[in-house]
Amino acid sequence: MTLTRWEPFREVNALQREMNRLFETLSPSQDSRLEMGTFMPAAEINETDEAVNLKVELPGLDADDIDIQVSADSVAISGERKSESKSEENGVVRSEFHYGSFRRVVPLNVRVDNANVEANYDNGILTLHMPKAPEERNKVVKVNVGQ
Repeated sequence: MTLTRWEPFREVNALQREMNRLFETLSPSQDSRLEMGTFMPAAEINETDEAVNLKVELPGLDADDIDIQVSADSVAISGERKSESKSEENGVVRSEFHYGSFRRVVPLNVRVDNANVEANYDNGILTLHMPKAPEERNKVVKVNVGQ
């Protein structure tokens, strides 16, 4: 009869590996999304009293390749990073650049005046300045204290 050393955390480690594997299949990582031909650009949102400002990283795109649609309560940004055709006769070409289309919808917590949105694209960063709708800027809410 062979003696096996009891390791109390062996089962816990095995369970953790199985859970990690399950979560990876349910929500693909950034790398696997890139392999499928799409990518999700990083975004940063900042709200002031007067406006909502959104910055989105879109390196390697021309301004003409970006489509921006602003509604009163969301921003949809889409585009495509096109690959350059390049061939080499005496060697193998390896590319780690990611090409393909993307679409990102950013919900807004307040309504914006979508007719007066200002956009700037510089060095791969798209910046949107979206003034709040007039009713949002002057909105005062009375809060009652319960007893």
